[in-house]
Amino acid sequence: MRNGFFLRRRLLAACTIALFTGLPASADPSPIKIAVFDFELDDFSGGAGIAGDHAADLAHLDQATSEARRLIAASGRYRLIDVSGAEGDAVKGRALRQCHGCEAAIALKLGADQSFVGVVTRISRTDYAVRFQIRDARTGALVLARQSDLRLGADYSWYRGAAALINNRLLNNP
Repeated sequence: MRNGFFLRRRLLAACTIALFTGLPASADPSPIKIAVFDFELDDFSGGAGIAGDHAADLAHLDQATSEARRLIAASGRYRLIDVSGAEGDAVKGRALRQCHGCEAAIALKLGADQSFVGVVTRISRTDYAVRFQIRDARTGALVLARQSDLRLGADYSWYRGAAALINNRLLNNP
């Protein structure tokens, strides 16, 4: 009888410790499937459309996209969905920022749970800001939208601004 009392007491203590130490009831949740689309350029500079090198801008946007995908995948919280098969003028023209959430439906067709659209806004040749938005692919609802403070630096540093924003406002703030 006395052994049964101590056994129940130990079991109760173990359950209490598990409850209050926050041990998960199940294994870690599976990563969120996310479609990270190519970064886009929103150019408000004085020379927008007439000055600059379009090919260089695309290369810098591609570098920002690669860095964003690398960081997001390395976090373990997300699983990247291949967006190379995405169709539509907004995707091909890097204009998802202007389609009022159409990227969610595109991401859903690709098998994603969420969509990610990143934008570099060029204020001048040396000032830029970076923003991103994440939408629920099923509903189109905005899950998260963040914008960096104005950054000083040329186009070759866009990827650093994107990395800082993703690290500080997405991955380090669950």
